[in-house]
Amino acid sequence: MTSNAQKSDENRSKRKKEMENEALENHPLASLDKTDLSFPEGSQSLYKPEPLEKVLNEMNKEIMNLLSKYAHILRQRAAMDASYVQELDGILKEAKTIENHLKQKRESLKQRFAVIANTLQR
Repeated sequence: MTSNAQKSDENRSKRKKEMENEALENHPLASLDKTDLSFPEGSQSLYKPEPLEKVLNEMNKEIMNLLSKYAHILRQRAAMDASYVQELDGILKEAKTIENHLKQKRESLKQRFAVIANTLQR
C-alpha cells in the first residue's frame, strides 16, 4: 500500500513538473529567457549583436553631430540676419540724408521763387 502511495505521489509530482514546463514554454515572456536567437543562415554573418552601451554611444555621437550642424546653420543665419539689418540701417540712413537734402532744395527753391515773384511784382 505504501508503494502505491509513493507511486501516486511520484506521478503527481511528474504531472506537476510537466504542467510547469508546459506553462513556461507557452508563456509569452518565456522566449525572452532564451539566449539562442535564430536567424537565417545568411543573416547571421551580417548581424552581430552589439552591446547596448555601444549603440547608445553611437546614437549619442550622431545626435550631437546633428545638433552641431543645426547650431552651425543657426549661427550662419543669425550672421546673415545681422548683415541684413546693417544693410537696411545703411539704406535708411541714406534715405534720410536724401530726404533732408530734398527738403533743403525745396526750401531753396521756395526762396528763389519768392525772390522772382517779388521781382516780377515790382
